[in-house]
Order: sequence, then C-alpha cells, then structure tokens
Amino acid sequence: MLLLVLLLVPATRVCGDNAADPKSIPLETTNLYANPTDGLGSWIWAVETRDNQTCQLWNTFEIPKDAVVIRARLVMTVDNAFTLYLDGREVGRGTEWRELYLFELAQLLTPGRHVLAIKAYNGSKDAGMLLGLRIELAGGRIIEVKSDKSWKVIPEGVSKWEKRTEAKSDWPATIIIAPLGGVAPLNGTPWAPAPDRVDVMPSLQPIKLFFWQTGWFQVSLLSVCGIVILISLRLMAQLALQYNEQRLLEKERARIAREIHDDIGARMTQLVLDGEEAQSEPLDAASMTLRLNHICEEARGLLATMDEILWAVNPQRDTLRDFAAYVCKYAQKFLKPTPIQCLLDIEPAISAAAFSLPLRRSLFMAIKESLNNAVKYSEATELRLKIQRQNERLVVVVADNGKGFDPAAVTPDRNGLTNMTQRMGEVGGICLITSQPGQGCRVEFSIPLKQRRHWAWIWNANQFSDQMSDARNDRTKEPSKNHDPTKF
Repeated sequence: MLLLVLLLVPATRVCGDNAADPKSIPLETTNLYANPTDGLGSWIWAVETRDNQTCQLWNTFEIPKDAVVIRARLVMTVDNAFTLYLDGREVGRGTEWRELYLFELAQLLTPGRHVLAIKAYNGSKDAGMLLGLRIELAGGRIIEVKSDKSWKVIPEGVSKWEKRTEAKSDWPATIIIAPLGGVAPLNGTPWAPAPDRVDVMPSLQPIKLFFWQTGWFQVSLLSVCGIVILISLRLMAQLALQYNEQRLLEKERARIAREIHDDIGARMTQLVLDGEEAQSEPLDAASMTLRLNHICEEARGLLATMDEILWAVNPQRDTLRDFAAYVCKYAQKFLKPTPIQCLLDIEPAISAAAFSLPLRRSLFMAIKESLNNAVKYSEATELRLKIQRQNERLVVVVADNGKGFDPAAVTPDRNGLTNMTQRMGEVGGICLITSQPGQGCRVEFSIPLKQRRHWAWIWNANQFSDQMSDARNDRTKEPSKNHDPTKF
C-alpha cells in the first residue's frame, strides 16, 4: 500500500486541473506542525486495486507571481511504498505506510506552476496514498494541496509524465478509499489515525547551473569552435593549394626545361651537324637543294617549337581568351597542308579569366596530340574544334568524320590516347574518347578552371576526387554507336 502527504503553508488551496476554487485558510502562528496529521487529505487510489500494483498519481499547484515562499512542508505516506517527484526531480522515497515522511520544500519552490508526481506501489490487499502540502507565503497566505479527488491516475506507457504540467482528458481521476483514520475497504481493518513515527527527510537544494552549464553557453561555445575549425581548415586548404600550385608550376617549368634541353638542344645539334656536313661534302646542285630544304624544314620546326614554349611561359598569355585564340591558330596552321577542313566553334564571349600555365600547357599538349592522331589515322575530310566554358570548367571538343575505331580493341601501345588521358588526369581534368568504326572519333577534354574546388587536388596534385574518376569511367563505358561526331 502507498501513502503520500504534502504540507505547505500558504493561504489558498491549489490542486489539479479539476480542483475546486482556492480558499483562504487562517495562518496558525504557533505550533503549526505540532500534530503531523494536520493538513492531510484522505486515502486515495485508482479505481482498481490489486496485488503488486504500481499506481502513478499526478497533480499540480501554482504559486502566485511575485510571491515569496517562507515555508513549505510536505507530509505523506503510501501503503506500501512510493517515490516522490517535484517538477520531474526525485525528492525522496518511502517504504513503510505506518510512518509519515516529511519533506522541506521551500528552497525548491518558485512562483509559477509546479507538478507533484508519485509512483506508488501496493504489495498486497489494501492500497492508498495520503498527502498534505502546506506552503506559507509572505503576507500571510497559505497554499494547501491534499490527497483528494483532484488527483489524476496516469496510464502506463506515458513518457515524462512526472514533468507534464497539463492533464490529458483520458487521465482518470482518483477515488477516495477512506478518510484519515478510516477503515480499509478490503479487510475492514482501520488505518491508524496516528503514525508510528514521523521521518524528517533530508532537504534538497535547488539545482544550480553555472553559466558554462547552460544550453546557450554550450551552443555558443560549439558554434565558436565550429567557426574556428572551419577557418582553420580554410587556411590549411589555402596553404596546401598554394603549395601544390607552386609544386606543379615548378614541375611544369622543369618539364619545359627538359624539352628545351632534350628536344630543341638535340635538334639544334643535328641542324649544326647537317650544316657542317653540307659544307664539308662536295654536292651537286640538286643534292645541295635537298640538303638545304631539309635544314630549312628542321629550322622551321624548331621555330614552331620555340614559339609554343614562349607562348606557354609568357604570363601575358595566361587567359582563356588568349588560349582559345592560340589553339585555333595552331589548329588551322597544322591542318592547312592536309585534306582535312578545320571548322571552329568558339564561344563568342569567352572571358579573359586567368588560365594558369600548368593547366593550359597540359590541355594544349593533349589537343595537339588529338590533332596529330586525326591527321595520321582518321582519313577524315572534316574536323571540328569546339571551345566553350561550362560553369567553372573549360571544355574542348575535337571531332572528326573519319573512319573511326573500336576503343575496346585499342592496344596498350597506342601511347597517344594514353598520353592524353594521363595529361588530363595530372591536372584534374577528364579526357573522354568516343568512337566506332565508320562513325568518326570524338575527343572531349574537360578541365577545372579553379582547382581549389576539388579537395583531392588540394591534398595531392597528382590525385583527384573519386567523383571525377567515376564520372570519367562511366562516360567512357557509354556506347558510341549512336554518336554523330559531327555534332557537339
């Protein structure tokens, strides 16, 4: 059986949502708690009583605004055991129905609505809860809460019922089992009108929250930490990007230096040797003409190579507009001696945005390789060169109407196709080759204009995001039989 008593000292009685109107109670100034049973209500319980039963009892009361609590005592017991909650906080427990348990609650009460919740347990036979709460306010008012029909029985399964300040319509009301000192209904045994003893329970202190324990401070701290982390990551990314850009630029300079030394140097040496050989050997007019034509052809090739290198390293040519103009000029000049007609499709309003040396150098070499392949293998009569900007990427398409080939049948020794793909991969670009026998060949280069958008580029200049690789692989596997290489 469960017994509950709450005692407070104000001048109005406040119960649950269905409680009667508050009424004034004279304040006794002497021996207010001389009789611990003063202010107790009746034995109450749920409609049904059974062995090993848990009954959840709930009520509310309200302390007027700007009221000051002077004294507040709650006296209660349950036949057989109970746990008492105030505003969802456990206040104490009791396990003997013959004893009254007294709780001092003044330090826990502030103006506003409060919730009394009791989880009562009945071992066998009779069950009941007895409670009285009296709250003394400054100015002589008293608030009193007793165990009566205003209490609610909370059904099982209701979450956080100890904190709820409003009753639901389906919560049944309690019933009065017997008045204080009455007879137990099941066995006819009178409940003792006086307890065996009164247990004064330890007083609880209000829960103090330091400012660093408050929600707003923790949220603010997490926000500040998040902002600091984001700023730090941004700075780290910028430093990593600058480092990799510098490394790639140095790599490109070293490659150009190797080209000058290995290619141009060797060709210049050969040109000198050819000239010395022409001087030392007596040749007839026809042989001399052939030798001089050969030397001139080699010299023109050297000049073209030097022109490409000078264009690549010239910082005044680091723009998209200059790149497009140079590629078009090179394509027309390269295809002029061939039967292939060059058609240009250049975005009219292509911007003068910066286009760094490593990017334009790698893209130009890939385009140059694709033009060379078209001349050597395609047997085409028409080649279209398209250059346009798509968001933050530059797309260049080289498509011919030649004999085409089966990409799946290409042998690994076709270094030209491998070199184009590898060059694009080194700078975060994509090379897509689409072809089919008799349907021409289409080569599309796509390169990012702002490398910092790809995190993989930031951390490693030679590796790029999985998303880009997946996209490249997926598009490479697409069937090409329906592709018209004359259309972009």
